[in-house]
Amino acid sequence: MLELFFDNGAGWFAFPAFVGTFIFALRLVLTLAGGAGGADLDLDMDVDAAGHTHGDPGDAFKVLSVQVIAAFLMGFGWAGLGAYRGSELSWQWSLAIGAVGGVAMVWLLMILLRFIHSLQASGNINVRNALDAEGGVYVSIPGDGKRGQVRVIIDGRQRIFNAISEDNAPIDSKQRIKVTKVNNDNTLTVRTL
Repeated sequence: MLELFFDNGAGWFAFPAFVGTFIFALRLVLTLAGGAGGADLDLDMDVDAAGHTHGDPGDAFKVLSVQVIAAFLMGFGWAGLGAYRGSELSWQWSLAIGAVGGVAMVWLLMILLRFIHSLQASGNINVRNALDAEGGVYVSIPGDGKRGQVRVIIDGRQRIFNAISEDNAPIDSKQRIKVTKVNNDNTLTVRTL
């Protein structure tokens, strides 16, 4: 078995294939486990952590990241080994096919990482979208500029906001209201319907 991987120059393809596959798989497992590729790995050892930083999700998109280099080595090694041993092509053709395989793996990795990155969504709701929304009073609004609370639906989600009455008149709970203004302090100015 070792002859298949290391005899007659096949080691030039087998070594990058094994190293790339090991690093790629290790980083993938650590990333999926929440370790950001090992940056947050907690070991029970005396280690100087002065240079410790948390992994950035954007690190996966850097041109020369560890994941990209591992993907290239993995693609180069396995494609080259397959061409050299499996198809019995010459060293030069196997080298060219290995390079194409490495570039293809990097391209595939970039496509997959961009797709995964596109799945991210922000859970933040812009309070400005509450303007002209209708809802109900949750906690009575006393009037005279004092605050109560209202329930409104923004972007398909029910939210509770502090609110004041538009005409400074009290509004009882369970009254239907309409938002007439979004104030700078993220409170709402409302009027009854």
